[in-house]
Amino acid sequence: MEVTSKIQGTRSTTKDGIVHTIGRRKTSVARVYVKSGGGQITVNQKDYKNYFPTPQLQNILNQAQQTVNVAEQYDVTVTVEGGGITGQAEAIRLGISRALVIINPENKPALKSKGFITRDSRMVERKKPGQKKARKRFQFSKR
Repeated sequence: MEVTSKIQGTRSTTKDGIVHTIGRRKTSVARVYVKSGGGQITVNQKDYKNYFPTPQLQNILNQAQQTVNVAEQYDVTVTVEGGGITGQAEAIRLGISRALVIINPENKPALKSKGFITRDSRMVERKKPGQKKARKRFQFSKR
């Protein structure tokens, strides 16, 4: 049986006990698959500790599960592309948070209070023509 639900502007699918959600941050897109298991997190077919070498990035991945105390209950498989490693880690956190809300809607208030359900829409500002960068101008010369 396939159940499709609409959460925060992203289509999420539940099939055969696997919840599929999408998380985005900057230019990173993470496809997150959550199923019941032993708490293993795999990112692009690697263990998340190998993919994200710093403890800070590893902590970002675990924040959503630790908030609702389900760190050892679900296996997470992620395919992520685009952007840098910080944007990818935050995209994965958003995808995991959305999946936890689909699994148990009672998780939503705790995750929402920490800001894990809201997509961070900040993007890099584009470079404008006739300028050095997005905001920096060439030096003005009066004469």
